[in-house]
Parts: sequence; C-alpha cells; structure tokens
Amino acid sequence: MKYTINELLDMMVQQGASDLHIQVGQSPALRVDGSISAVDGDPLTAECTEELMRSITSPANQDRLKELGGIDFGFSFKDCARFRVSVLRAKGSYGMVLRQIPSEIFSFEDLGLPEMVKELISRPRGLILVTGPTGSGKSTTLASMIDWINTRSDGHIITIEDPIEYYHPHKNCILTQREVGVDVPSFADAVRSALRQDPDVILVGEMRDLETIEAAVGAAETGHLVFGTLHTTGAARTVDRIIDAFPSNMKDQIRTQLASSIVAVISQVLCKKVGGGRVAAFEIMVTTTSISQLIRENKTFRIGSDIQTGARLGMIGLDNYLMRLYSEQLISAEEALSKAQLPDAMKEKLMAAGAKL
Repeated sequence: MKYTINELLDMMVQQGASDLHIQVGQSPALRVDGSISAVDGDPLTAECTEELMRSITSPANQDRLKELGGIDFGFSFKDCARFRVSVLRAKGSYGMVLRQIPSEIFSFEDLGLPEMVKELISRPRGLILVTGPTGSGKSTTLASMIDWINTRSDGHIITIEDPIEYYHPHKNCILTQREVGVDVPSFADAVRSALRQDPDVILVGEMRDLETIEAAVGAAETGHLVFGTLHTTGAARTVDRIIDAFPSNMKDQIRTQLASSIVAVISQVLCKKVGGGRVAAFEIMVTTTSISQLIRENKTFRIGSDIQTGARLGMIGLDNYLMRLYSEQLISAEEALSKAQLPDAMKEKLMAAGAKL
C-alpha cells in the first residue's frame, strides 16, 4: 500500500490528531487525545518516507536537511489546517513528525485560562514566561494571549518563532511575525533588532540559549512586555533554568535582573480528559515583593510556598489545579497522579478524596 501525504493529512484532520509520525519500518501513526496508534497498512520503506518528505519540503529546506540532519518548518494544507513539521534523519533514512496547529485561535475560556491572566498581560512592561513540556499547548496559550492584546489594545507586537505556527492578522495592533531561519538568523538577533522597531510587545518563541535569554530579559527591563517560553514545569524550576544558563560570575546579576523584570510564570501540562479529549492544568506564579526577594537571594525552593499562600492574587500550584480538575470529574485520579509535581502528597490527597489507587 502506498501512502500519499494528502491522504495522511486528511486523516489527521478528520480524526482530530495532534501529531503524525512517519518512520521507516512501521505504518504511519497518529496521536489522538495523547495516545499513539498506527494506521492499518504496510510498514513504510526508506523510499516511501523520502518521497513523503520531498512532497512537502522545499528544495532550500532539503539542502539544509542534508547539511544539518534535521529541520523544522510550518506549512498550510488546503484551507483546513496548518502543520509544524520536523524532518529528521535516523539510521540513514528520513523520518517526519507533523504537528497539527488548530485553524482557529482559542479564547481564554476555551483553554480554561484563569481570568486574572488578562490583568497580567495588560501590564505595560516585564517578562511573562509560559512553560511546560513539549506538546503541552504553550504555543496555543501564547497565541490566545497575543490575540487578546491584538484585539483590545493598540501598539506594535513582534513575534519571533521557529517556525511561525499561528498567523495573526492586524487588528488594533500592527503585528509583525518573523521566522528564525527565514526572516532572521537567530532568536537573539531578532530580539536585539526588535528593540529598534518600536515594539510594545515581543514574543520570543523559545528562550533556548544564554544569548536569547539575556536579550529577552534586557528587553523586559527596558520597558517592553516580553513573552517567552521554556521547556520547564513549575515556576521555581523555570527561574533556576534561566539562572543556570549563565556562567557563575553572572549569576548574581541575572538574579537581580529577573527579580525586577519577571511578572509571572504560567506553567501548563495537558491531561487526558475523562471520556476523551484533553484539558490543560496550570500553575500560576505572580511575582510579589516576597518572590522577588527569594529570586534575588537564591531561595527559589521557597517559591512553591508563596504560590500556595498567594491564592488572593490568583496564584495556584499545579497539584492544586490537578485536584480541582479531578474534583470536577474532568480527569481521572491516575491522570492527576501522573502529572503531579509531588506524587506522594498528591496520592494522599486523592485517597482522602475517595480515589481508589
């Protein structure tokens, strides 16, 4: 059986799959509601995967693939979907993972984002970090935030992405979207040049190296609202990850900069819903005088305690949010336990609530 990329993408759209895996030695596989299953059919050969890759990869990207061994890009399929594509070489053959990007930008209500986040993203300056593991919906959350600002305020929004996922029209804001590797060489270069382009809001798609982190924190300090993402879970780990990116002689300086510039850390994980589908669980840290002091004094291990006592400011810990989803019968006890930051404590809470584990 021969597969065409159009047939596979149609299948993805019809089944609501988040990802399509194309690898030599097995038939194409779809991830639906967090679980992967292969489609019925023959295993893919190296010739098949290469043909599928070439059908959606431009000649320029094919040249980069030969040079680098892997590339990422975005592309639109008919009028029904956009995809983020990661092409790779493994055991000398080509493979691909395609992630479906929702065709519409979701509202805060659709995503379950707390109302108080609207107040955070209305701030005129500072650093807001959206964090979580790969595939946790960070891009979707950020797209919703950018769209909210674009609709309700005026100004210039610059997004720096690799690749561009959601396309934003100009609404009340002027919106400039730049793609790393296409429009600009790197995230750090794009952030530095953005400061000369009269921005009000800058979105840094990934704070993956010291240079980018330094540029993003600097932009937040100089009076811009900066959004960034990291592949971390939890506010304390996020702050530690940023500080650990710097050499020891710069750690005190970055602690001071972060303490004064960071507005909030929003961490999220995607959970399997009871009955199908997925729902996000959030941890929200809003920077207070106390939290700023903890960052400055290298006591980030205490941030969790401040989150627990900061409910009146809209803060919530991830495990408390998971318990809320469980009590609303949106997720199972097993799912809550698998996503918990403190599994032992979560197990006690779940059993006290009558869960059979």
